[in-house]
Amino acid sequence: MSKRVLRLALCAMLLALCSSAEAQQAARIPRIGILIGASAPFFSARVEALRQRLRELGYVEGKNIVIEYRYAEGKLERLPDLAAELVRLKVDIIVTTGSNTLLAKKASPTIPIVFALAADPVGDRLVSSLARPGGNITGLSLMAPDLDGKRLELLKEAFPKVAGVAFFWEPGSDTRGNRALTEMEAAAKALRLKLQSLPVRSLDDFESAFARAKKEHAQALITTPGPLVNSAQRQVLDFAAKNRLPAIYAFSEFVEAGGLMSYSPNLADLWRRAADFVDKILKGTKPADIPVEQPMKFEFIVNLKAAKQIGVTVEPNVLVRATKVIR
Repeated sequence: MSKRVLRLALCAMLLALCSSAEAQQAARIPRIGILIGASAPFFSARVEALRQRLRELGYVEGKNIVIEYRYAEGKLERLPDLAAELVRLKVDIIVTTGSNTLLAKKASPTIPIVFALAADPVGDRLVSSLARPGGNITGLSLMAPDLDGKRLELLKEAFPKVAGVAFFWEPGSDTRGNRALTEMEAAAKALRLKLQSLPVRSLDDFESAFARAKKEHAQALITTPGPLVNSAQRQVLDFAAKNRLPAIYAFSEFVEAGGLMSYSPNLADLWRRAADFVDKILKGTKPADIPVEQPMKFEFIVNLKAAKQIGVTVEPNVLVRATKVIR
């Protein structure tokens, strides 16, 4: 009789342990890692768009989802360690941008990665193709090769007398390497503009780049997307204002902060749509089976306050094409 009771007790204990383990597994909260090269303030609107969409999809931060934020603050050498940190935290998905995607993949070839924006996903070898990404990576394209030339064209149309443009760009900020410069040089040649190449490899390079632009009498300024330029936003804007240089930027945040013009996809919309990728992956879809998407909304923003400050007038035929005018 005692043996029978003992067997029943052991069975009950095993069932209780299994039920407890299953309950713990069921209660596990998904953990999302966000890896960004620039500063938190610069990306606040974009990250909030992601969080808002996640809430709409039923994910409440701190309740049924945890988000781990890692910002390099423009110190790109920190990114590999930040990526490794997210892997050690056993995040279920990493959401990132551009070349950070490859750093995340190097840190873990198995954790799903969603790029909220990438300059040229196929050309940068992040994915095999837009329709069939393959591997553990998918996300949204920024279409950078097409947009760099378009920005230069808008700058020339807005200020026809401009003959020389200073170009701030980041070698190695993505896997395009020097292609950003090559693409911009081709656009400048077509528009008969002299392009002054000003590469920046760290935040310390901006002062010398500014000095070169002044020495060579730049008449306007253009930037390409990149975490260093984003992190040096205030310095770049101050330099353009102080030297009365018409400028066009890759991101709307520059114009909202006092810059003259920007042309880009609606970046908050891209980050918002990245939440749908996260949702699909958490529900079991593999990144390899989720096609890369392209921008659907574009913004051309002109700040007339900034134009007045530096004493320039935007050509009316360009101004009417703006999707938003700050007066």
